[in-house]
Amino acid sequence: MNFGALIIGDEILSGKRIDQHFGKMTQLLGARGLRLSWAEYIGDERSRIAASLRRSMATGDAVFCFGGIGNTPDDHTRQAAAEALGVDLVLHPDAEREIRARFGDQTDDTRLLLATFPRGVDIVPNPFNRIAGFCVRDHYFLPGFPQMAHPMAEWALDTFYRHHFNRHPMVDKAFLLTGPNAYESALLSLMERIVADYPTLRLFSLPSIGEDGQRRHLELGVEGDEALVDQALEEIRQEIEQRGIVWRWRE
Repeated sequence: MNFGALIIGDEILSGKRIDQHFGKMTQLLGARGLRLSWAEYIGDERSRIAASLRRSMATGDAVFCFGGIGNTPDDHTRQAAAEALGVDLVLHPDAEREIRARFGDQTDDTRLLLATFPRGVDIVPNPFNRIAGFCVRDHYFLPGFPQMAHPMAEWALDTFYRHHFNRHPMVDKAFLLTGPNAYESALLSLMERIVADYPTLRLFSLPSIGEDGQRRHLELGVEGDEALVDQALEEIRQEIEQRGIVWRWRE
């Protein structure tokens, strides 16, 4: 299954706040032997959010949406989700109970807006302050605050996707290549052969350039099942040694 992240908020795109969701999602997924397939950043623009949700809901991907589910005029995610689903917004009884348990006699219509979700969704519990998020069609709508959103995302992964966890997580190993022949175009045929011979592995090549504009090294490696990774790297090592390329293991 593919996993995506939709990170919403003008404050992220303007640089007023630094996004913390992308890195945390890669960490949460990686700890479970999974990986993020894509990520998208969108400002607080209702039509654009709705269009992105329509596209992602058609894929079958599991998508974690961060931000914009508050009750202020600049929060548009709840409304955009309803538009993408073709439904109206209603007060969700489970989310309402959480709000009333949190605020008691101080519960008012303004706070209950936080429990107004697209019709037909389920809630995502919020252990931080009991103001729930919601989920529908493998999409999880979470607050923008990391201290709330990240435990909620972890709950969703462990509750709904445990059967996808990889008990033998992927590894990646690489060489650092230096010398006059250690550049990508010279090694293209080798890379193409490794990709063809090991279709379940991910090959990567990452050149490093210093501040003076000079090449420092080429990081060449593969990611996947450890036994296959070791086998592929042995073939790469033999080839680069035959070409006289200096190599060392990436730490």
